[in-house]
Amino acid sequence: MTSDTGAAVETERGLVYGPSGKQLDVHRPAGSSGPAPTVLLWHGIGPDERDVLEPLARTAAANGLLVLVPDWRSDAADGGRSHLLESLAYVREEAGRLGGDGESFVLAGWSAGAPAALSVALRPEVADGWRPSAVVGVAGRYDRPAFTTGAVPLADLAAGLDPAVPVHLVHGSHDTLVDAGHSRDLAEALRAAGRPVTLRETGTDHAGAIMAEYAPSTNRCLPATAEHAVQAGRLVAEVLAAAAA
Repeated sequence: MTSDTGAAVETERGLVYGPSGKQLDVHRPAGSSGPAPTVLLWHGIGPDERDVLEPLARTAAANGLLVLVPDWRSDAADGGRSHLLESLAYVREEAGRLGGDGESFVLAGWSAGAPAALSVALRPEVADGWRPSAVVGVAGRYDRPAFTTGAVPLADLAAGLDPAVPVHLVHGSHDTLVDAGHSRDLAEALRAAGRPVTLRETGTDHAGAIMAEYAPSTNRCLPATAEHAVQAGRLVAEVLAAAAA
């Protein structure tokens, strides 16, 4: 199987990652030798949408990354917290067997997955004290409670909590669902706290940031062919690769 970049990518689908029985997909560069830099990538608030992130995940894998994308459900009784943390525990334990690194990897998320990822770095007690090597937030909003911790990332920063790792943000400048100002506000707060942060804006919308487009007929995102979305997805893949390097 090949990605849109032409590089060979292997995909393994439907691995059960924890007691909940939820599943994840693994995307890796074909024929890689040695552990690949690793990314755990969380989708947004739509339930069980790991397929939505597949075009982005495969593009990132073509850049040399092992990318794991789990399902989770924000409509679960706990808002999906157990699913998210189960997937994190699974990757820490199993990434080595899957061709990556389970000790040091990037935690990334799109939309509601973005503050969920950042909050693990801000409150590592939810992961037994573990922090990712970096956080990548795509089209996120950070002024609401995160699904992993129940805490508001911007409020945690204002209270002096430190993510202690680099944070990389990407946001579509034409996003009408989650305005790019939310990523700008977070970047400003991190800079004010003296923390390393990058922010890249790209001329696409909310779904386009992950190489997708929203289909009203199915109420789901589908792979995009529009150039603005393809270019945005490639940018996010490059940011993931740089964060994992």
